[in-house]
Amino acid sequence: MREVEIRGEMIRLGVLLKLAGLIDAGGEAKAFLASEPVMVNGEPEERRGRQLFDGDRIAAGGELLVIAAGHPDS
Repeated sequence: MREVEIRGEMIRLGVLLKLAGLIDAGGEAKAFLASEPVMVNGEPEERRGRQLFDGDRIAAGGELLVIAAGHPDS
């Protein structure tokens, strides 16, 4: 399990995939989601625009990622 810290309260799935190093560019998110199973909180997810919040668990690319929301001013 790897914790991914984000600024603010929310991040979109496509941006998270890039931030976590699972894809090299944001434009690759759609192809990644079409070719790899991705689960958000135990449910299959194919939308790159899915909003993720503090505590959400994402299984993708053989990794388990957990969102840790930071504070906008930190």
